Amino acid sequence: MIFNVARLRVKELAEALNVDSSEIIATCTILKIPASSPLSSLSVEQSKKVIDYLKIVKNDNFKDK
Repeated sequence: MIFNVARLRVKELAEALNVDSSEIIATCTILKIPASSPLSSLSVEQSKKVIDYLKIVKNDNFKDK
C-alpha cells in the first residue's frame, strides 16, 4: 500500500501564508490547479507554485504604490 502524505489543504496553506483561502483558490484557478474549496488538497509542487505566484503578485503590488 502506498500513502501520499505530501499533501496540504488549501486552508492550511492559507493559514501558513496569512492570506484568505479564497485568495489561494483564485490563485489555483489562475495556475490551472484543481482546487475548489478550502478542504481541497494540494501537492507539494502545487503548493510551491502557489507560493511563488503570490510572492510575485505581492512584490508587484508593493512596487505600484
